[in-house]
Amino acid sequence: MSPIVILERQAPSGVMELRRGRFEIVLDGNSAGSIDRNQTVELPVEPGRHTLQVRTGRYSSHVHSFDAADGTDIRFRCNGAIFWPHYVASLFVPAIGLKLKRG
Repeated sequence: MSPIVILERQAPSGVMELRRGRFEIVLDGNSAGSIDRNQTVELPVEPGRHTLQVRTGRYSSHVHSFDAADGTDIRFRCNGAIFWPHYVASLFVPAIGLKLKRG
């Protein structure tokens, strides 16, 4: 069975995302679809080393590397800026505009 990347877009409960809209999913440097708020996307991958990133316009998350083995699920969570200081900082440093976290 092929490994699957499960990407969930969810802000912590009771918290509103300040950066909204659809995020592009970038898997191994190529567009692999998109994700909206409160959505979960499953992406089958080949076994081996991969990279994952989300972005929208000029804003992006950091690139995360991971290893995928047969029969495994690799879980990530993403969201836009949720605290206004982080949102304002991302106007100057677009690479911190979105959060992507394994788990």
